[in-house]
Amino acid sequence: MNTQAKRLTGLLLAPLLGACLLAGCGDGLTSSQSPQRQEKRAREVADAWPGSAAAAAWSKGYYPMADATQPPESGWHSDADKRAYEARTIVRRGKLPTTAIAQGTVKWKSGSALSRPVMDPNWAYQSFAQFRDKGPRLTVTGVKLGGTTISTTRGTATVPAWLFTLDGYDTPLKQVAVTPSKPPEPPIGRAHGSAGGLWQVARLTGTSADGRSLTVRSGHGACDDGPVVKVLETNESVVLYASVKGARSGPCSAEMLEDKVKVELRQPLAHRVVLDALTAQPVPYGT
Repeated sequence: MNTQAKRLTGLLLAPLLGACLLAGCGDGLTSSQSPQRQEKRAREVADAWPGSAAAAAWSKGYYPMADATQPPESGWHSDADKRAYEARTIVRRGKLPTTAIAQGTVKWKSGSALSRPVMDPNWAYQSFAQFRDKGPRLTVTGVKLGGTTISTTRGTATVPAWLFTLDGYDTPLKQVAVTPSKPPEPPIGRAHGSAGGLWQVARLTGTSADGRSLTVRSGHGACDDGPVVKVLETNESVVLYASVKGARSGPCSAEMLEDKVKVELRQPLAHRVVLDALTAQPVPYGT
């Protein structure tokens, strides 16, 4: 697990454990499920978003919807190199330079622009690389500041990127250099005991080419048959409300699991925000 994933897991674990305790995690969970209360909560979240300070902040921020690390455009030379990239077994030869660059500009096709902090190249390197003493590896031999494009909640944007030279490759591995905007505070509070057994949707991992389906990761416990994610759509938002299926009562370990779930939409996602019914927050992108 890379540094970003570890940090994200730590942030998500506490809310998911809270949802676990709320739902019961196998100890009478079935009786606590209420689809009506879940849908009611989803509607409350959808109704609270339009016109809120959170919606205004979201419409002006930089929120990526794709992996910030991009492999060489020339493709991998071998399956071993591809495995090394997927495992993040990437080492460096020598030291990377530091940078005095403080800000970079995110530019959208609409003409909008936003200034965002630029991370140090060493910090950028650590976000996609980790040391393993076994297996294939890739070697970084240098870095320079350049640019790339990335999908965001406001459409495709051109952003500054660190271009890492890989040993044996003519095109670089790119790492987006600017940091995302801080997520806004939700317009209503987190759901509690009246939520009908809701669980948190941890993150959005992908959107289909036509925008009519989403793939998300959602949590569940060790004594159930996995997550179920339903959707409530409005013109401004797509609210996901998650629960679990096949919950079994009785003693159960506190183990937390995550599964991928595909969610079908009636209309393409377009620029609608994806919200989590439990937290009332936008669902973050992450692999």
